[in-house]
Amino acid sequence: MTTIARGLLSGSTNGKNIKIAATATPGTTIHTAVSGTSSYDEVYVWVANTSGTAATLTVEWGGVTSPDDHIVDTYSIPANSLPFPILTGQVLQNSLVVKMYSGTANVLVASGFINRIS
Repeated sequence: MTTIARGLLSGSTNGKNIKIAATATPGTTIHTAVSGTSSYDEVYVWVANTSGTAATLTVEWGGVTSPDDHIVDTYSIPANSLPFPILTGQVLQNSLVVKMYSGTANVLVASGFINRIS
């Protein structure tokens, strides 16, 4: 029988926003997926810009090689934005890591959750 359990992003403390401090690869860790290949994580992440200037975002999905491991590559997040959906249920497993970096340190924040399916 399949089970689904909602959980926090592993890069978050108690569900709080994750400040994207990295400005180059490897990015700030957002989530490390479940180990092994019998389960997987659906990953949901929104990103907001807390500054008065647009900032770029790159999402590294399970690796750091461009373009193979980039889901989002230098996407522009508008100034003073509400959270934008960036990851909308893409699946990952085997302890692979989701990382993000921006052209400007400490102005983008990521929030979200995972659904662990086993």
